[in-house]
Amino acid sequence: MPILLHRVDERLIHGQVVIGWGSHLRPERYLVVDDDLAASDWEQDLYRLGAGDAAVEFLGVSEARDRLAEWGAEPPRSILLTRDVQTMLALARDGLMEGQEVNLGGIHHGPDRRQVLTYLHLTEADRQAVRELTAEGVRVSARDLPDAHRVGVDAILAP
Repeated sequence: MPILLHRVDERLIHGQVVIGWGSHLRPERYLVVDDDLAASDWEQDLYRLGAGDAAVEFLGVSEARDRLAEWGAEPPRSILLTRDVQTMLALARDGLMEGQEVNLGGIHHGPDRRQVLTYLHLTEADRQAVRELTAEGVRVSARDLPDAHRVGVDAILAP
């Protein structure tokens, strides 16, 4: 299980991911999938500062889709991060992540977002992307930290 966690977190690499999840899962690598960030060397350098001793790879969605199977077979313990639900859905299309679990861990207040949990605010487009992820065979749940209660997809999508 080389990808230990697939997480949607708009802040990507930050204390909650590195300290909270990182100390629990002990990743050797963070895989950050974001088209804009993959093209920005100076922003990548900022994120690398927060990753501690773990390696960090930045990839666009297309390249990440091509490498999902490879990462699943490689030994480095990894955490895969996307900034938004739509990017995670783009990775999962065509059954590429069937059977995997996606953690919705940090999408905060913003325009047209409705609070689902204290750390999770979704737009209607986000909610639709969650529905589509489940249709792709992905298990979706929300949890900000490893010791927190896991919230299932039915509660996430409840009216």
